[in-house]
Amino acid sequence: MPIPRRYSTDAIVLSRFDYGEADRILTLITPTGGKLKAIAKGIRRPTSRIGGSLEPFAELNVLLARGRTFDVVVQVSVGHAWLKLRDSLEGAATAWYLAELADRSLEEHRGAEPVYAILRRAYELLDAGMAPGRVARWYEMHLADELGVRPEVDRCVECDRILESTGRFRWVPPLGGVLCDRCPGPPHDRTGLTLDALKLLKAYQRQDVEALSGLRLAVATEREVESAMRDFIRNALERDARSLAFLDEIRTPEAAERALRHEASVAAREAAEARQAASDQAIGGRA
Repeated sequence: MPIPRRYSTDAIVLSRFDYGEADRILTLITPTGGKLKAIAKGIRRPTSRIGGSLEPFAELNVLLARGRTFDVVVQVSVGHAWLKLRDSLEGAATAWYLAELADRSLEEHRGAEPVYAILRRAYELLDAGMAPGRVARWYEMHLADELGVRPEVDRCVECDRILESTGRFRWVPPLGGVLCDRCPGPPHDRTGLTLDALKLLKAYQRQDVEALSGLRLAVATEREVESAMRDFIRNALERDARSLAFLDEIRTPEAAERALRHEASVAAREAAEARQAASDQAIGGRA
């Protein structure tokens, strides 16, 4: 039977860039069709009917027409928009980082249902207000699992001995995880991993997200695990994510202070507008 020219699918936008005078090229992840490229023609014109719908951080239902180079977006409806994650600059930057990891992990037109599911779940968690760093670590760990490179955190990657709490540990991503102190390898001063960090890595593999959200952790431990998982993902994908530079920049104390000033400015403006509206209403009532 001939393949239908048009088809409908759920999708999340992974990346996009402007093309020509009014078009936009999109990279989409879909549950059954995997990653695909599509063109939204005329989307940047003010009269476009799909311009306001074809946005990141939303689960979309997209009607596509098969094309030679790119499939063509015919119609779009928003299934679920994760609007609250946009309220936090760190949340939005983390969402872009997670999308980039999915993009770099997948080949086009290969089934991607598990990756789609964990990306969708990560966006739900960010939208619900879970700490962006914990969402990112949960996502990185589960993405590694789906890619078949699950980090080994229970046994030594070299000798296969069970890791004892009294031992010393090294984190060696090229070998696949934790190396015990009995085996040869890189020095401990460059690759050492604390017991608390090892426990947290195990938690990201085993605990559900509700339990992870409620953990009380030392900042130093969270940063150690963040560095460890970034190294692991970098090794698995053979490159750094471009979005990390922006994510790190907005997490600096200076950026946090600017964000607070911006929020205070917005709040002051909204309060002034509310007072003005109340005053106008009162004057209108007296008239």
